[in-house]
Amino acid sequence: MEREKALSLVKEQITEHRYNHTLGVVETAVALAQRYGADVKKAELAAIFHDYAKFRPKEEMAAIIKQQNMDPQLLAFHSELWHAPAGAYLVAKEAGIEDEAILDAIRFHTSGRVGMTQLEKIVYVADYIEPGRHFPGVEEVRELADKDLDAALIQALKNTIQFLMKKNQPVYPDTFHTYNDLTMKKGDTN
Repeated sequence: MEREKALSLVKEQITEHRYNHTLGVVETAVALAQRYGADVKKAELAAIFHDYAKFRPKEEMAAIIKQQNMDPQLLAFHSELWHAPAGAYLVAKEAGIEDEAILDAIRFHTSGRVGMTQLEKIVYVADYIEPGRHFPGVEEVRELADKDLDAALIQALKNTIQFLMKKNQPVYPDTFHTYNDLTMKKGDTN
């Protein structure tokens, strides 16, 4: 699918503010894909569609999670996680994207997963560091992303986990498992 057609499909689904965020994620994902030798077109499409379901009704996303036999445990966690797996399903169904690599990058951009592909890492990090993001810790992750994609992802996960813990909110297990998997692979454990 061509960039302009994809952007027009997404623009119909999200707010103007979220559309501007999406453009930042696309720009960042393309730059990261170029830097790390990933498929630029796939990174671009996954970034365009990453928040496709962001503003769908919670009931619709919950129904998709149940009907498509996705992890039922998702429903016990904050609904902010739901738009990623529901979005991957809706992007396939409504936009006709069939490439599993693109769909997985959308599916796991909020939670991460053990054994993330390079494309999945790029979309996750791009969503976290796009130029419109301003919060404590984002600059450090931006600097890391210039040198080491895994280090940037580990720091983004760490920041997210710490943020949720400070707010006394539960952390989805896949997020912990992703952090542990990457940290152990990097050899940062003692």
